[in-house]
Amino acid sequence: MPLSEHEQRMLEQMERALYAEDPKFATALEGSGLRTYTRRRVYQAVAGFLVGIALLMAGMVTTLIWISVVGFLVMLGCAVLAVTGWRKAPKPGEHPAAGGGERGRPRQRRTVMNRIEQRWQRRRDEQGQ
Repeated sequence: MPLSEHEQRMLEQMERALYAEDPKFATALEGSGLRTYTRRRVYQAVAGFLVGIALLMAGMVTTLIWISVVGFLVMLGCAVLAVTGWRKAPKPGEHPAAGGGERGRPRQRRTVMNRIEQRWQRRRDEQGQ
């Protein structure tokens, strides 16, 4: 069920009030979590890689080959996660949504309401098909 006009206006007012009261907090809610998420993912992958090395060495010391194989697979998987996470991470000072849009145009800043409306429209379109 879509939001009524009154509900949409109320949400827009709340959003404007949030930006007016605490713009730093409002921009933090917009999606800056992507950078910390990718950084955390890379750190976890590095830690997993070190665990994989430990398993590989433990398998060699105990002469149990299957432990070494598991260690190698853990190392391989974590290396892939670290590399893909590192490539997706935005550069320092770069906003995650920044960059060129289609045909080199800069992307417009989307509000929370626009994103909610787009999701709602997609759901309605998918159900109608």
